[in-house]
Amino acid sequence: MELEQYRAIRRGAGLLSRTSRGLIAVRGNDRSDYLQGLLTNDIAAVSVGAGCYAAYLTPQGRLELDLEVFNLGDWILLDVDAGVKQTLITRLENLVFTEDVSVVDMSERWISYGLHGPATLDVVEAAFSSLGASSGTLSAVRRLGEHQCCRPLDGPETPIIARTDELGVCGVSIHITQGELTPIYEALMAAGSIAIDQTTADLVRIESGRPAFPVDMGSDTIPLEAGIEDRAISFTKGCYVGQEVIVRILHRGDGRVARRLVGLTVQNSGLGTVKPEPGAMLWSDEDPVGTITSAALSPALGCAVALGYLPRALTEIGTRVRVDLAGERTWSVVTATPFVSDLIVSQCLE
Repeated sequence: MELEQYRAIRRGAGLLSRTSRGLIAVRGNDRSDYLQGLLTNDIAAVSVGAGCYAAYLTPQGRLELDLEVFNLGDWILLDVDAGVKQTLITRLENLVFTEDVSVVDMSERWISYGLHGPATLDVVEAAFSSLGASSGTLSAVRRLGEHQCCRPLDGPETPIIARTDELGVCGVSIHITQGELTPIYEALMAAGSIAIDQTTADLVRIESGRPAFPVDMGSDTIPLEAGIEDRAISFTKGCYVGQEVIVRILHRGDGRVARRLVGLTVQNSGLGTVKPEPGAMLWSDEDPVGTITSAALSPALGCAVALGYLPRALTEIGTRVRVDLAGERTWSVVTATPFVSDLIVSQCLE
């Protein structure tokens, strides 16, 4: 991670190739009702030009995958981790019986970029202005709120801009056909974005306390353990796969789960020299109590920060546990997320 890239995403706009993502189109007259019965969020309530974050669960309430969902009018876009894209396509196709639904893999023809940072909407507006977008469309780009989308150029396969804030900072996903990639990429760079790598993106995501699939949550995770329920689950919609387990936890267990994903600040890890590895053990006294899932060296704090799972009894802010680090056990402290404020970042980059 270069400081220039970190500065771009914290003060400007960083452009990331989203090679780890897969895109799926769901078409047909029954597309919304069909997804409504499968996914955790209220797909039926998503209007044209809007979207939501959601999950697909097992019948036991465990996470199969998470995804972004956007209503493009006559079809619905699913933005998922590339590693589970084909699994989701197969599952969706196998569950179609009499419904008017078709599932199409878009990934061979479409490429996805992420633009992240406080100047994101300025850069998008300038880039697409140079490509001939109308003033009305540019105004719509400027007003994009989280989980809203638009198509700034005319035509059936023009770019899709979707606001997701997936790293915990202002951000959009830009989905582009292969044929339009070069001029749009060049326009985004000319408008002031700086290319960033996945390491920098993960650093900002971790500083923001945002869990990622399949790194911080996977097939053994209940959404409430990862803390994504407020964003991913509708508690007023009808049935979906795994709902019975979620409802039982909420109503019989008062929302309590055995473990929780927490933020951890690693003490005495030095000024950006060492961080825990994913899978590093967390200890209370001499007992192993949890594991690290993600960690990064924070330029803003001058130490390592991490996400990891701990038993419910150890998740209170300020709780100290030891973490395996460079062959030793080092103290870490359960910390509220996001780890850093805009003020701290600003002071770091002065």
